[in-house]
Amino acid sequence: MERSRIAVTGVLLSALLLGSCTSQVTKPEQYSGFLSDYSQLQETTSATGQPVMRWVAPGFKPDNYRNVLVQSIRFYPTPSPSDQVSAQALEDLQSYLSEQVRGAFARRFKVSDLSAAKRAAVPAEQTLILRAAITGVSTRTKSLKPYEVLPIALVAAAAMTAAGKRDQTTELFVEAELFDASTGKPVLQVVRKGFGKELENREEQVTLKTLKGVVDGMVRDIDRF
Repeated sequence: MERSRIAVTGVLLSALLLGSCTSQVTKPEQYSGFLSDYSQLQETTSATGQPVMRWVAPGFKPDNYRNVLVQSIRFYPTPSPSDQVSAQALEDLQSYLSEQVRGAFARRFKVSDLSAAKRAAVPAEQTLILRAAITGVSTRTKSLKPYEVLPIALVAAAAMTAAGKRDQTTELFVEAELFDASTGKPVLQVVRKGFGKELENREEQVTLKTLKGVVDGMVRDIDRF
């Protein structure tokens, strides 16, 4: 009887931990090291109301620039495919993000790849340099809803989690910064976390479709910034 009580208590504690609140922004311990500096980031909202960590240099005005030189939009660090996130899914995600981000900037600026020749061909005083990276793709067991925080529901939820049948949330992490080409100094830095479509269980695969909405939301913010 005592063992049974201990076992149930353990299940309840596990479920409560699983139900802890998920942060809407990237936590400092999740920063990848891709950006040149994180010390000035502050929590704010994007143009479409999404929570982000961002810093903008005083006096920075996008309208003062005509060109954007884009470094490769890549993964940082190099990811390892998993049972739920395949190499093909990662490749599709990188390709789509790169295409959409370039397209968004091209609606306001003349966009080119960053190279010695291109950098020499454009006036530095009217040019921004973009560095961007996907710094994480993750899945996690979905948090419990308030009505599920009852003893019998907790036991059921914990059992489903152990069996891999509970819903999974998906997350995409992106970090980016813009530099003024004439000074070499950053003028904007942003760290963003977005939530994709939910997966039914740990067996369902993450695909571009799962996270496409996150990318599209980021692009809308670039358009409106």
